[in-house]
Amino acid sequence: MKAVFGLGNPGLEYALSRHNVGFDVIDLYRKRHCPRLKGRLIDSALVYKSRDLFLVKPMTYMNASGKAVKAIIERLQISYEDALIVYDDLDIPLGDMKILAAGGPGSHKGMMSIVSSLGSEEIPRLRVGIGHEGRPPDQVNYVLGKFTDAEWEKIYPILERSAEAIATFRTEDINAVMTRFNRHRRVVNDD
Repeated sequence: MKAVFGLGNPGLEYALSRHNVGFDVIDLYRKRHCPRLKGRLIDSALVYKSRDLFLVKPMTYMNASGKAVKAIIERLQISYEDALIVYDDLDIPLGDMKILAAGGPGSHKGMMSIVSSLGSEEIPRLRVGIGHEGRPPDQVNYVLGKFTDAEWEKIYPILERSAEAIATFRTEDINAVMTRFNRHRRVVNDD
């Protein structure tokens, strides 16, 4: 069994915000690959279970994601290499993505919480770019803000590609996923 954790904040006020792309990817994957799955609350997370994959949305709020991720990993006995964390990343340009087998949390508070809770950086992750030219002066309001229509045109193809990466991760190891999806990480919209 494998598990994919999409990071975000629960509640309608955060729906479709930049910080909730992890939730958006889980929802898109579920809609396309297993629309009949019903979620249930387990250890502070909304969990959808298919035959060979758990889709997980922590309900602890972003900055405490580690609590839910650790609880689910332990309860379901998922190895770190069989878990994938999907989250937004300000350090990656909007319309790009990057998949890593391991690494530090960077400045992402949700990943800081996960690395701290697990006591390890050895967990695969899929980083969805929400950045733009230069750092926004007010990063909190930026990440909690909604995408503009123009930004949706750039981000939606990456959400689709991220859902495809989950489909590949479901049957292959993280190295195969990185080889396939890191080559052409950016989706170009030529208008």
